[in-house]
Amino acid sequence: MARRVSKRKMPDRDKFRVKERWKIEEGVFDNRTMMNISRVFTHGIASEMLHIISKGKEADVYLANSGAKVKEAHVVLKIFNQENTSFRRRAEYVKGDPRFDGIRADIRSIVKIWCRKEYGNLKIAAAAGVNVPEPYYFSGNVLAMQFIGSGDEPARILKDFYLSNPEIVLDGILEGMKKLYKAGLVHGDMSEYNILIEKDIPFIIDIGQGVSLMHPKANEFLARDVKNILNYFKKEYMIDRNAEGAVAEIKG
Repeated sequence: MARRVSKRKMPDRDKFRVKERWKIEEGVFDNRTMMNISRVFTHGIASEMLHIISKGKEADVYLANSGAKVKEAHVVLKIFNQENTSFRRRAEYVKGDPRFDGIRADIRSIVKIWCRKEYGNLKIAAAAGVNVPEPYYFSGNVLAMQFIGSGDEPARILKDFYLSNPEIVLDGILEGMKKLYKAGLVHGDMSEYNILIEKDIPFIIDIGQGVSLMHPKANEFLARDVKNILNYFKKEYMIDRNAEGAVAEIKG
């Protein structure tokens, strides 16, 4: 049963209406998340929640109608779970990054940093010409970004999509990794689960763990990313490429 929220915590009538509007498939969000969602509304990024796109352990992704500041019809809201202790295991992606020195160890602080980090990494990637969802806005544990798909149908992840031109798509993924590297970032968790396919164009997603090249494990993460992708294409499409050569090409 939904828990009532006092007017001291939600003093604004519009925020209360937002709370009511967001009672959808997966239940009621906690108060802090509701406040963060309301900021997305008041900043003109989103206007109405539609439905959930994907549900994960660390974050759920929702489709929403866009607000006045977004030209496209839809936006995506990625809402990070503020109670998920698995974020502690991802500390190596944050603590070694000089952009985020001195973070607190509590889960809410880590999640907030993670959301800000994904927003910042997407900004860098988009500016470098990498095919990623354009980030619009973030607040606390809520990240608003571009919807990748047709109509209201989201693009499918690489794992769930049969490619008619796998060589071309693989080249596109490696080119995206190269552009990302030249922009000073390594994805850090690249796999067939973190790539969307829309009209045979690969879009790199879930970039919150991306690290700067100054991170002590940047080269290790890059080699692992390349190996993961090449192994997938070898297994599914019998495309055999040398991982060391691909890494060297990315580094230029």
